[in-house]
Amino acid sequence: MAPYSAIFIGALLVNIVATFRSSSYWGKFKLLIGFVSRDDGTELSESDDVILESPFLKEKHAKILRKYLAVYITAIFSDWIQGPYVYALYDEYGFSQHEIALLFVAGFASSMVFGTFVGGLADSCGRKKFTIAFTVIYGCSCITKHFRDFGVLLLGRLLGGISTSLLFSVFDSWLIKSHSEAGISAFLSKSFATAQYWNAIAAISAGLIANKATEFSDLRPVGNLSVDEAIIFKGGTLMPFDIALFVLSACAILASTLWSENYGNDRSTVESDHEKRKHWYSDILNAFYTTISSKQILYTGLICSLFEGSMYIFVFMWTPAIKELGGGGEMPFGVLFATFMVSCMAGSSIFSIFIGSVKNEKIGLGVFLAATITFALMTLAQTDTSTIIAFLLFEACVGCYFPMMGTMKSLVVPENKRAAIYNLYRIPLNFIVLFSLLTDLSPKASFTLCSCMLATATFLQWSLMKHQESYFSTSDNKTADLEEGKSLLSEELTTRKGSVSKDDTPDEGQNDVPKEN
Repeated sequence: MAPYSAIFIGALLVNIVATFRSSSYWGKFKLLIGFVSRDDGTELSESDDVILESPFLKEKHAKILRKYLAVYITAIFSDWIQGPYVYALYDEYGFSQHEIALLFVAGFASSMVFGTFVGGLADSCGRKKFTIAFTVIYGCSCITKHFRDFGVLLLGRLLGGISTSLLFSVFDSWLIKSHSEAGISAFLSKSFATAQYWNAIAAISAGLIANKATEFSDLRPVGNLSVDEAIIFKGGTLMPFDIALFVLSACAILASTLWSENYGNDRSTVESDHEKRKHWYSDILNAFYTTISSKQILYTGLICSLFEGSMYIFVFMWTPAIKELGGGGEMPFGVLFATFMVSCMAGSSIFSIFIGSVKNEKIGLGVFLAATITFALMTLAQTDTSTIIAFLLFEACVGCYFPMMGTMKSLVVPENKRAAIYNLYRIPLNFIVLFSLLTDLSPKASFTLCSCMLATATFLQWSLMKHQESYFSTSDNKTADLEEGKSLLSEELTTRKGSVSKDDTPDEGQNDVPKEN
């Protein structure tokens, strides 16, 4: 039996060290111990450095990030708290394995078909509106869980598939556009890393809360009907879905009050696009043509699908894999899940450490190569301890992947089709997930398949680096978003300086605009 507690403590220590190293306290610590001097004679030569060191823009970034996280964390929490109990609820309702499989397949198929078209409308209709729509659709999906009726549950899975597509496209699109409008695109990688870190915290919290909530009462019918006669139920494994419904309501309120609306284009352009649109599917069709006509956009989508498809297969297969090697004994799945999330947090902190000195696309290449190796290790592992270590290494790759890919997609995907293209990226991903659900592959065979998919993703990433390095580069500041951000920074600082000179007439040496040295 693997030393699960010791492995958790080790992962936690790695996370603590990585988080400290990526934080602002690291610089203060180096000053404290005399590792660097306060004035070491270096100068900021890159304009990105000037942007990142500006207290004025740091505060602007902090405000936008707080607004985003307040909405995003509640949304992702509502998703995490339901996950472990969907299968358990269907099983407790007495559905067969075949019926449960059909329900899961329906959810992913819905995300692939309906979710793609619905999510694609967010660029022209508004990302904030569709964020609120996400809470309504997902809330309705939660309500259907109270009915022990296959048709109603099937409807819930269809709604859940649509809401999942919105969750993984509209939120990122809003964040990227908000950074661009505020002239702080240079902070985007940091924002994605922070969001991924809090995503893992939300996952751990959701698991603990859901576990406690299900202990309050057993699943029981509503009214005086017997269990066999009843259709509507409450309590027990339904409690996480009720909590999710409450959290989704809070998410809708936060989004409506904290977020401003943004679109794929300027508002005047959006109105013009509405007039030109001939069909309801025009947005997604235009996004499709844009995707297949651009190597950068197409390859990025394939890389997303290959990595995230491997991630979903891992989610399905890690439990049977560890059971096979554990000899059938009792497994502390709660401790293992918490250890996975801690490793994921460490991965996002590692990304924050390297993004300041290593180009984003190179980090991506390293992540895909490392993930390929971890699945090879899973395939070859002979003990539960070595398998768990490989699992944790992959989770660290996941923590690095999401902020890295969020940054890369922000540079590659055109703003006016962002949400639509993000949903197109999920089509091959859902094909991969459906394949894994409809086939009876063993854990070893599944991990081998994942290793091959990730090796392909590594090659595609290397190909993009080889031929389009300047397009992806964040360190050289050659992207349109960063150029726009610098222009907005320059204009805003000039405006603020002019306002101070005209209205306040400060004494020499005074200025409410932070100076850059």
